[in-house]
Amino acid sequence: MSLDWIYYAISWILLVWHGAWDFVGVPDPAVIGTNWAWILAIIFLVVTVRVILFPVFVKQIKSQRAMQALQPQVKALQEKHKGDRETLQKEMMELYRKEKANPLMGCLPMFLQIPVFLGLFHVLRRLNPDKSEAGKTLYGWTISQFESASSAKLFTAPIAGKFGSTAEELARLGANGTTVKIIAGILVLVMMGTTYLTSRQMILKTGWAEDPQQRMIQKLMLYGIPLSLLISGAIFPIGVIIYWVTNNLFTLAQQQWVLRKFPPPPTAAGKPGTTARKPVQPAKTGGLLGRTKAAPQAPAKPAAPKVAGPKPGAKPVNPKKGPAKRQG
Repeated sequence: MSLDWIYYAISWILLVWHGAWDFVGVPDPAVIGTNWAWILAIIFLVVTVRVILFPVFVKQIKSQRAMQALQPQVKALQEKHKGDRETLQKEMMELYRKEKANPLMGCLPMFLQIPVFLGLFHVLRRLNPDKSEAGKTLYGWTISQFESASSAKLFTAPIAGKFGSTAEELARLGANGTTVKIIAGILVLVMMGTTYLTSRQMILKTGWAEDPQQRMIQKLMLYGIPLSLLISGAIFPIGVIIYWVTNNLFTLAQQQWVLRKFPPPPTAAGKPGTTARKPVQPAKTGGLLGRTKAAPQAPAKPAAPKVAGPKPGAKPVNPKKGPAKRQG
């Protein structure tokens, strides 16, 4: 299937935003070694996509809440059908269908953004000043727009350059290899860090899932994807990394807002008909980096009341002695 419609759509959004920033007076020539109109066009490509996908993101949060509320029932099914994986899967799918919870909803917003990422990757990879006139006007670009984007830079590093650019590619872009590697390397590290934080933020608020499949997805999102970016980031153009980092920062802010609006449901412990279980890894109330608030200290036990001593002149009393015997 041809992906040209994606390339046309991404190009159109980029060009519209570039034209908008040019209209409001953002200079097209480089300032501090950066062509801000093109950088802002990439940033607001993220804003456009995230606004479109916001309803899907809210559905993702609601689905995750439903999945979390179903954990006690999932656990009961796992114990009931221990050793019978086929029946367990059928029962769990029936439970999810009945309660309108979708285990795959957690990854849906990310999957919907993959075409956008691939489209931007393709469009920026084509930015080559040596292309023919027909190549420059592909996907709705004019020759002047294409040449402007081809020379666009972030702190003197071309947005079409990448950490793994060959000497030939750098020569075509008129770029310094050391500068490109430094800027791209810093951005890759920031991309990895923000990708890790977006996953960690969600887990800190919702806790680890008890369902093995859900837990595996959480671990993949938390550790696997950031580590894979250390290698794959070398082939991403700088403009694509700018998109990824901006997208992560947008996600951090959006998740914080949605998590406050739709807080995690209370645990099932204490509900009638359920067995209280120690959570595998409960949600934390701390900040993004995992700092937890100090647990409130138990109130000190009240001191035993002091027994007042005998008044001066009073006869001593010995409570251990029994009552005096009567003399006959």
